[in-house]
Amino acid sequence: MNGHKMTNDCIIIRGARENNLKDVSLIIPKHQITVFTGVSGSGKSSLVMDTIAAKSRRELNDTFPTFVQQYLPKYGRPHVDAIENLPIAIVIDQKKPAQNSRSTVGTYTDIYALLRLLFSRVGKPFVGYAESFSFNHPEGSCPRCSGLGEIRELDIHKLVDFDKSLNDEDTIHYIAFGKGGWRWIRYAHSGLFDLDKKIRDYTPEELDLFLNSPQIKLKNPPANWPKTAKYEGLIPRMYRSIINSEEGLLHASVLNPMLRMGTCPDCGGSRVCERIRSCRIEGLNIAEVRAMSITRLNGWIQSIASPLAVDLKDAIGARLTALEEIGLGYLSLDRAVGTLSGGEAQRCKIAKYINSSLSDVLYILDEPSVGLHPRDIELMKHSVRRLRDAGNTVLLVEHHREMIRIADHIVDMGPGPGIDGGHIVFQGTYEALLKSGTATGNCLKDALSSRQMDSSSFLTRRAEGESAFSFTASLHNLHEVSVRLPMNCFAVVAGVAGSGKSSLMECFRRAYPKPEDVVYISQKNIGVSLRSTPGTYMDVASDIRKRFAKAHHLKEAYFTFNGAGACPVCGGKGVVISEMAFMDNIETVCEACGGLRFNKEALEYKIKSGDKEANIAQVFDLSVRLASEFFRGTSIEEKLRPLMRVGLGYLHLNQALSTLSGGELQRLKMASYLGERGKIFIIDEPTDGLHLRDVHRIIGLIRELVEEGNTIYVIEHHTDVIRAADYVIELGPGAGENGGQIIFTGTPEEMAHSSMSVTAPYL
Repeated sequence: MNGHKMTNDCIIIRGARENNLKDVSLIIPKHQITVFTGVSGSGKSSLVMDTIAAKSRRELNDTFPTFVQQYLPKYGRPHVDAIENLPIAIVIDQKKPAQNSRSTVGTYTDIYALLRLLFSRVGKPFVGYAESFSFNHPEGSCPRCSGLGEIRELDIHKLVDFDKSLNDEDTIHYIAFGKGGWRWIRYAHSGLFDLDKKIRDYTPEELDLFLNSPQIKLKNPPANWPKTAKYEGLIPRMYRSIINSEEGLLHASVLNPMLRMGTCPDCGGSRVCERIRSCRIEGLNIAEVRAMSITRLNGWIQSIASPLAVDLKDAIGARLTALEEIGLGYLSLDRAVGTLSGGEAQRCKIAKYINSSLSDVLYILDEPSVGLHPRDIELMKHSVRRLRDAGNTVLLVEHHREMIRIADHIVDMGPGPGIDGGHIVFQGTYEALLKSGTATGNCLKDALSSRQMDSSSFLTRRAEGESAFSFTASLHNLHEVSVRLPMNCFAVVAGVAGSGKSSLMECFRRAYPKPEDVVYISQKNIGVSLRSTPGTYMDVASDIRKRFAKAHHLKEAYFTFNGAGACPVCGGKGVVISEMAFMDNIETVCEACGGLRFNKEALEYKIKSGDKEANIAQVFDLSVRLASEFFRGTSIEEKLRPLMRVGLGYLHLNQALSTLSGGELQRLKMASYLGERGKIFIIDEPTDGLHLRDVHRIIGLIRELVEEGNTIYVIEHHTDVIRAADYVIELGPGAGENGGQIIFTGTPEEMAHSSMSVTAPYL
């Protein structure tokens, strides 16, 4: 800990031991930009997110009354001796806001609330106060779609089997409407229907009561009818409690096949009723204004002449300008938050804080460069500096060389990933980092390292061969765009954020005649349970249990903590949870098994490998690399080899997949496909969250997949990846309505000399 005086101008951390941190102590200067770098898995997030941010948030929560704390988010208690001079932290991460059909860019940034106030003051004719202009308010929402902008109309014949009675199984095909279900009871126990009578045999009055009745109080209900309950027909109940609620999103796979969906014909997708649409300013209603791009909207706001609009013009204009300056001018306020990328959502959050009058705040940004074109990186750098210049401390977890360059102070973690990391290997300035000899310093210093992907390093560029697939793309901002994608090569789809890259590949997936050959590898969860680990995902966990069972002539169940091998005290969880009413639950390591999850009998059995011996818990706690050595020459080593090839040797066999980053999950998926032939892979930004050293490993992997007879399309901004490609398709020139055109196709060498390409200057 040196280089800064230990004063109130510094955050002082002593003895951080979270995850793989090795008793880390350091001093972080306040009112500066500090960037945390290092290879993937080196401990950056453990230090910044799980220690500094968690400590600040917990201490802030402790200032609220105990009763209030039960409603606040819970943060883990970090393993750290002490943190001094810690400001209140605001974490701006890549997580999207919760999926909600009623949440838009306008509502999320609070700009729509100001627009509603503007229309209630200035709009003609006067139709109501601000809340009336909300599509989430009964006075303003379109009655047909309930303010959703799209109809989801129920096909009653897909919900109800009219040839069955209420006493038959599966008469109403939705959750809890089956015989005995809690929703079924409201019809069966109402006393209104003959439960053995087929629905199609109901009288017109009975059928209307069954399907269409509004909520009514029953006059003489049976004894088993709840006293305060009201009867409601099936159709209005489905709309009220399921179709137009969050449950409909939660169980969309069950519900959607029963619905006819499309843009609401009454409001044209605008979400608001006709009366609200009749109110206009300068000839436009609130729905038309909300549909404008942020850039166009900002210009329109400033053109309003009414003196009643002066204050609101300034407030709305400042927020719109912040979104423009961070590169989101192409979005519209009616864009659903659920359709934003992680990077777009993060930039919306940053824009919210740019105009904040708060000072001395600790802003923590998790890889703000992710998903950004080099042109947008320049805008991001400007916004981060604005946060600092307002008197705040900014911490970035970053890999991008341009974002690292803006640091006032750099902390480099390493030297390796996982158990090989957790140390601070460098602290200082960017210039000093270049001379430090660390993995990060060497990658940044060696200008050649980012330009070694030329044709001499790999196969001859082969994208201009005969094999290609042609189609027409029409989706979002793509309008009848003719596309020719080369096959059996490595092609990059480039362009600024929002230019139409993902839309283009979605059109390809829909048009390609053999969908079973197309593998889409996104950054999203890989669809595994909370108990999934690298060991279960690569199918070695059962092989390991079989080895123990065979060696000791026992059943496999004796070696699983979900079965007979579980510790009897903690039930195989490894921790004992003590509930403390409305205070935090206290988690303590199980004393019986020491957190190993297995019972004493299971832990007594060991297997040998050379001169090494280990029990079942010790084997599962091995990293992939050490497990490969322990099981050398076996099928287990063979199954783990793909993880080594994608650079995930530092993961532990028993590590929960929920702890992995998006980039790590993506590489895990890639590992499971190594050895495939004749496939078409669409890989969405595989360099997200990767150190420069690992970027080149990914490029090598992509090349291997191509050489094995596959086609690879990579959606990517990273210039090293673009330089390595056989072929590049660039969309643009701008984002949103200013994008959606193919502005370049050809080799990277041709791209570098293209006057049309937006990416060329950064190559």
